[in-house]
Amino acid sequence: MSSTETMNMQLTLIPTPIGNLKDITLRALEELRNADLILAEDTRTTGILLKYYEIARPLQSYHIFNEHKSVLKIVDTIRSGKKVVLVSDAGTPGISDPGFLLVRACLENGIGVTCLPGATAFVPALVMSGLPSDAFVFEGFLPVKKGRQTRLNALKEESRTMVFYESPHRILKTLEQFRETFGDDRRAAVSREISKMYEETVRGTLSEILTIFAGKAPKGEIVIVIEGNKN
Repeated sequence: MSSTETMNMQLTLIPTPIGNLKDITLRALEELRNADLILAEDTRTTGILLKYYEIARPLQSYHIFNEHKSVLKIVDTIRSGKKVVLVSDAGTPGISDPGFLLVRACLENGIGVTCLPGATAFVPALVMSGLPSDAFVFEGFLPVKKGRQTRLNALKEESRTMVFYESPHRILKTLEQFRETFGDDRRAAVSREISKMYEETVRGTLSEILTIFAGKAPKGEIVIVIEGNKN
């Protein structure tokens, strides 16, 4: 923390379970119980978590559609002495979820920022993939349209293991693009529903995995891990 940040003015980012509601730390629960305001990507989703742990604190929506408009108001709220915490629907705020703009605004205004350790989907997916995890690149969600192929082409020679997020309705198209870009025999793993009842990880070459999912696209949130270029 720099000398310009004040300890009694702080934003706290709290990771939330990516599936199983029990995957939350004692410290996270304590911070939620002590918060004056909880910023939530979806108040309905966060409300389920809070109800499960019998936590009743004020909730306010903070998501990609309102974050630009609400950042300065939140900064003022923290400056007024309120204890504000930020959560996303699942995982760590700022990792393919809203959070960066607010963190930057807080730091620019001398407000301290801390992030609790906790759940994020790509770490268990990477570890379970069986692919090298000593060095990797996290790409998150690829651009949906503009810039998508450009980004894939830039990754053709990437030697480190690559990690991507994808939605179930685009998974088949994405796997096909990966196969076209990286080749039929590039090893990969697809994990879905991590920590939930129907958790599944499918491993093999891109061609094999695409064949498995061709008949029936998988449901749930998906993490794709792809072997780096070994040539």
